[in-house]
Amino acid sequence: MASTFARFAAVLLVAAPLAAGELRVGAAAVKITPPQGMPMAGYYYNRAAAGVHDDLHAKALVFEQDGAKAALVACDLASVPRSVVEEARRIIETSTGIAAGRVMISATHTHTGPSFPGRTSRDDKVAATLGIAQQYVADLPLKIADSVRRADAALAPARISAAVGREESLAFNRRYFMKDGSVGWNPGKLNPNIVKPAGPIDPAVPVVYIDTPEGKPLATYVNYAMHLDTVGGEQFSADYPYTLATLLGKLKSPEMLTVFTMGTSGNVNHLNVKTRDRQKGHEEAARIGTVLAGEVLKTYTRLEPLATAAPAARSEIVKLPLAAFQPGDMEKARALASKFGEPNAAPFMDLVWAFKVQDVARREGQPIEAEVQAIALGNQLAWVGLAGEIFVELGQAIKQASPFPYTVVASLSNGSVGYVPNRKAYPEGAYEVVSARGAAGSGEMLVDAALRLLKELQPK
Repeated sequence: MASTFARFAAVLLVAAPLAAGELRVGAAAVKITPPQGMPMAGYYYNRAAAGVHDDLHAKALVFEQDGAKAALVACDLASVPRSVVEEARRIIETSTGIAAGRVMISATHTHTGPSFPGRTSRDDKVAATLGIAQQYVADLPLKIADSVRRADAALAPARISAAVGREESLAFNRRYFMKDGSVGWNPGKLNPNIVKPAGPIDPAVPVVYIDTPEGKPLATYVNYAMHLDTVGGEQFSADYPYTLATLLGKLKSPEMLTVFTMGTSGNVNHLNVKTRDRQKGHEEAARIGTVLAGEVLKTYTRLEPLATAAPAARSEIVKLPLAAFQPGDMEKARALASKFGEPNAAPFMDLVWAFKVQDVARREGQPIEAEVQAIALGNQLAWVGLAGEIFVELGQAIKQASPFPYTVVASLSNGSVGYVPNRKAYPEGAYEVVSARGAAGSGEMLVDAALRLLKELQPK
């Protein structure tokens, strides 16, 4: 696949003089696979990468119309540190002229990607691989920016169309009402104490398809609200989007770039508690990617051509209130966190709570700054980027109230503030709430900001 991406990115199409209202699109991918030994993300224990199953990429789309440009980038990473986003945007603006505020950089949230040092109290515990991680972080902004630079160089006349598929068999809300009145998180397969899910899923599969005026496939953008935590192990992998991209490339065109972003799925994963089947490993990721590819293929038949306008973008920094903790909690949290890395030294949820308390305390009362961004191409299609693992209900609220018929909400865009539950979930507790650095109501603040930006972008 890497060679396909390289060939695609290297092709420069020379366009005729631009006509007024002509849409041009460029697409490119750059490999961002870390070296062996890099700490891996996703869990509350240390892992160092021992190999590569499939390469990780930064995949970029650049849109241009009537002299205005915007860029979307999806990285095969658990998250993209805010510092990396800011530096990549600076380089992109310098090298391409695309303004920083018109660049959305998202992470797919693969749990088999790298972990980044120094962003939280938990990351301080991976000192053994600190040098490798620091060098990777230093190089990453250039690689992300290079994907945009290559896409910008490949700008060519294009058409854009969209449709929304529906896939209900893959995703499951991972919070459940239990018989004892509590809300459980991933309570186990065939657990007789489960009553029912504590929230919904979002089965929508937004598909944005881009081709040339002659019908040559250029790119497919796919969004789906489900965690990328199916592979596990100690090999780098893009998880199920790897299979999705591979299959669409085989069936559509080997030169077509498939860009995947995760929808709002902070409380949604792939585990079906009603079956005892093991749902882990590359086979499970391939199954999910295959099913999702099938839905995308069906959705291709319902694509609606879109009228576009010059790309427009808006961004807002939302200041989220901090989660509260009590006197004496900090000392207890330090004691628990000191046991990190020792097998079974502390209960999992206690570690989650301990790292949350330390991270909140480090802020010394300063609110969490979360960027909300919206990018539109006319009055039919818009993307919203939210900086965290956002509960599914919040993404649905944005899409339902959006003035754009096609609204794609990408989690973990332009940084990460961790889990962002909806207000209803806070008194219910469980993992995501215990982990959340923001107070109740933070998620609704992000929704309000997103809707403000979308209304500003909607042509009058």
